[in-house]
Amino acid sequence: RALGAGRRGAGVVLAARGVAALEEAATQIRASGGDAIAVPTDVTDYAQVEALAARAAGVYGRIDSWIGVAGVLTLASFKDQPLADCRQVMEINLMGQVHGAKAALPYLKETDGALICLGSAFSDHGAPLWGSYCASKHALKGWIESVRAELKYEGARVRLTLVKPST
Repeated sequence: RALGAGRRGAGVVLAARGVAALEEAATQIRASGGDAIAVPTDVTDYAQVEALAARAAGVYGRIDSWIGVAGVLTLASFKDQPLADCRQVMEINLMGQVHGAKAALPYLKETDGALICLGSAFSDHGAPLWGSYCASKHALKGWIESVRAELKYEGARVRLTLVKPST
């Protein structure tokens, strides 16, 4: 998707923890005629996500779309999963999206932009060994419904989309 957006003239800002993969993706976009920058970012650290949004707006003058796709899955039964692993799934899958929205929404309100969050069909039901993942996606779904209602109440024209793919 990022490659296609770059080909169509969008300024693409790529963010992830893996620097090498980020740089490779940005290079591919530029090689295809697009414009892209890579910004190493850990979505569990709000200061880094806030700096990412400021950098995107600084380089391109605005933010039209923000797509949050960071996510992890651990496979373990509830009794066997360490609490630290459960907490990490929640930090990335839920708080990563919250951090992105908090940082991007002021810019998106200026452009009547789009906030797109990657959820899961597992936000609607549980699955064995997927407890923390299902919980994080269910929480994301509820949070998005609340933010959508708040944006409507404010009269903001930001489009908020939850994408719920299945396996």
